[in-house]
Amino acid sequence: MPDSNNNWEKDAIREIALAGIKEQRRSRRWGIFFKLLGFSYLLVLIIILASNNISDNTSVTQKHTAMVKLSGGIVPGEPAAADNIISGLQDAFANKNASGVILEINSPGGTPVQASMIYDEIKRLRGLHPKTPIYTVITDICASGGYYVAAATEQIYANRSSLIGSIGVRLSSFGFTGTMEKLGVERRQLTAGTNKAMLDPFSPRNKLAEAHMADLLASTHKHFIDDVKAGRGKRLKNDPDLFSGLIWNGDQSIELGLIDELGSSAYVAREIIGQKKIVDYTYQPDFFERFSRQVSQTMLNLIYTEQFQHWL
Repeated sequence: MPDSNNNWEKDAIREIALAGIKEQRRSRRWGIFFKLLGFSYLLVLIIILASNNISDNTSVTQKHTAMVKLSGGIVPGEPAAADNIISGLQDAFANKNASGVILEINSPGGTPVQASMIYDEIKRLRGLHPKTPIYTVITDICASGGYYVAAATEQIYANRSSLIGSIGVRLSSFGFTGTMEKLGVERRQLTAGTNKAMLDPFSPRNKLAEAHMADLLASTHKHFIDDVKAGRGKRLKNDPDLFSGLIWNGDQSIELGLIDELGSSAYVAREIIGQKKIVDYTYQPDFFERFSRQVSQTMLNLIYTEQFQHWL
């Protein structure tokens, strides 16, 4: 009798253990299933978002005004980088249903190289598509490299309060030699090349290096002036301050010949091009590019936050 009781207890324990194992397996299977389901859902969502983000404006079949927006600094890695603006302009000119192109600019400037690249491409596209006019419309500001780009278009429009000009080139630096002496800090620097470290902010001023850079800036400034004159022609007034780096508002810019008229993008599309329907051809990064940038930024924020908290 005691043996049968022991066997019964063992069998019961075995059944309970087996049931627990089966339940664990079942839970594991369902866990895998739901993870796969969630992953599949996320994948489908990404594909849908990516496909919705793709816009082929070259397939627009109705007559319209094409627009490319140049906003922010004209520097590599930014939305207004030359590659992005050129891509939008090429797409705009490629559509035969675009009656004209508006380059809407709101930029304080950028690098001479990036601005020159866009300027040259506008000239090239105008030569390839002589029947498709391109106009600049300035919103808040069109200065320095922004105006460099605008000068390549056929006409320039702006608001009366827009800021325009700053036709010049600059190079900024600092000098810390006096501060280093007060702090007792010694500068130790090794170079291969006499002028490799010219304009180093921790070294004394070098007149020969500064003269060389002044010549370089003057040469770059001349490129800027020559291209603006080529673009604007006789419309520019003979004013000694025109290329001094000063800026003016819209009303003053008309008098100087920097712009042609006052007007918005809607006005130019409706009254000048004759097609009030505006289609935006501005380059937009695809979903995956924006997603990767967002992930990178989030990771950097986490790293900075963690370091800051650790420092506290």
